[in-house]
Amino acid sequence: MKKLQRGIVMLTTGAMLAGSLTGCGGSAKSKDYFVKTGEDGVVEDGRYTLDPNTPAWQLDTKEHSELTWYVNADWWNTSWGEDVVTKKIKEDLNVDINFLVGDDTKLNTFFAGEDMPDMITIFDASSQVAQKADTWAYSLQDLADNYDPYFYKVAADDTLNWFKLEDGKTYGYADYSNTQEDYDSGLIYATTAFVIRDDVYEAIGEPRMETQEEFLAALGKIKEQFPDLIPLGFNNFEGDGTGSLGDTLQDYLGVPLVNDDNSYYDRNLDEDYLSWIHTLSEAYREGYISDDSFTDDNTACQEKITIGKYACFMMGGTVNQSGFLSQFTGDTGHKYIAIDGPKSTKGYTPKLNQAGINGWMVTYVSKTCKDPAKAIQMYTYLLSEEGQILTNYGIEGETYVVNDDGSYSLTQEMKDLQISDNDRFKKEIRIGEFIPFGHDKYKALSNDSFPDSIKQMQKWGEGKLYPHFVLENTVPDAGTPEARSYSAIKTNWATTLMALIRSTSDEEFDATLEAYKQFLNENGWEDVMNVMSAKTKDNAEKLGLN
Repeated sequence: MKKLQRGIVMLTTGAMLAGSLTGCGGSAKSKDYFVKTGEDGVVEDGRYTLDPNTPAWQLDTKEHSELTWYVNADWWNTSWGEDVVTKKIKEDLNVDINFLVGDDTKLNTFFAGEDMPDMITIFDASSQVAQKADTWAYSLQDLADNYDPYFYKVAADDTLNWFKLEDGKTYGYADYSNTQEDYDSGLIYATTAFVIRDDVYEAIGEPRMETQEEFLAALGKIKEQFPDLIPLGFNNFEGDGTGSLGDTLQDYLGVPLVNDDNSYYDRNLDEDYLSWIHTLSEAYREGYISDDSFTDDNTACQEKITIGKYACFMMGGTVNQSGFLSQFTGDTGHKYIAIDGPKSTKGYTPKLNQAGINGWMVTYVSKTCKDPAKAIQMYTYLLSEEGQILTNYGIEGETYVVNDDGSYSLTQEMKDLQISDNDRFKKEIRIGEFIPFGHDKYKALSNDSFPDSIKQMQKWGEGKLYPHFVLENTVPDAGTPEARSYSAIKTNWATTLMALIRSTSDEEFDATLEAYKQFLNENGWEDVMNVMSAKTKDNAEKLGLN
């Protein structure tokens, strides 16, 4: 569920009205349960005494707590205490969670006057809900200082700093929030690769495919020797309209993220990138790219990967495709392998992206929370190594074992259940499914975290990851003229990109590109870039890049 849904289910809370947010702190708040801890460190008249070296959940003497936790997604599993993972959390923290789910409409009702849940998880860190969190949520610093200073030992300083509002405090914490340290650690893997069938690669003499001439020549050999295959494929266009030929290809080529002064850089018009789009147009004219690739939905694309219909593939999201890659190997004995594909003509090195510092699910504690102490204990527990091992692997001896080399492996019983009855595995075990506060780096603790079909691709990607933090949260704010212009331009670019590749001549290619540039001029692109430049510069300052 995790990675696939992260790419598909991005619920937007940007349409939230600021008026609703300002009203939430009044009518909905019937009692303030926040009890400030004195200098003696005694919490709530003797519940426990603060110890910065011990997680508060281990000190808490309260026998039972209940919290409501709203997740802004209908797909979220609302069960609690009925599976291995949440049963253990319940036992350790002495807490029952009543999960509520919904969409933006449901979320809006809370801010319109209904009783607020104790905890709220949203999926848009740039939304009005997030930006005005100081009006309806407790800051994590206030919660930690008063109830659980151990939180600071497990929370990432860079993540806390990234989510700070103008008052200098942080109100939400995201799962899968990767920091520069995480990128440098080698514990997270690239998910982009240019891949080719190993049997095809061997048959055509294992040629280099880095320059544009080499690239086209190799595709020509494939078409000649394997006429039943599609020489070149790419992720389908039904997502953001560019498949893996937009940002993914730009990252592969190493197109700059920003200008030298950290202002916004229009990567779509980068000279190097456009020269490769022109090469793809030449490939299309030679019959190396199928027209179906522009209209296939995700299912059709995946079916072709399963049968090895594509000889080469520019692949974004290798983890998402791993099951289909594995099936191809199982059926044929062959496999897709990553090789050095298109290379920058300007000398850029790859800047492959992964999950950024923005993360995905962002969780808050509302100012109406009935037990703020227990809420911050939940943060600390799930962010700690103990919580991460539990949510990723379960319980030692019951669902996983620790190998002689220190790595983790699911027990054979768990592996068999996962394969034979995955629905039951998710429901009764829930390993890898309880993901608020999750982090990619803990997957590296097990050789079983990723299938063999993508391990060579991950190995190829080592040293090629490059944080894109400076570009996060930089689109114009919802409801502004610049946001409307940005949306129209983004849609037009998707159409333009497809037309560029499918152009039948250089003249048609140039005319299509000029028409797009004219569209930019007529739709306020300069104003959009000014807004985005201000945001990239703010990000750079926040990241210490100035």
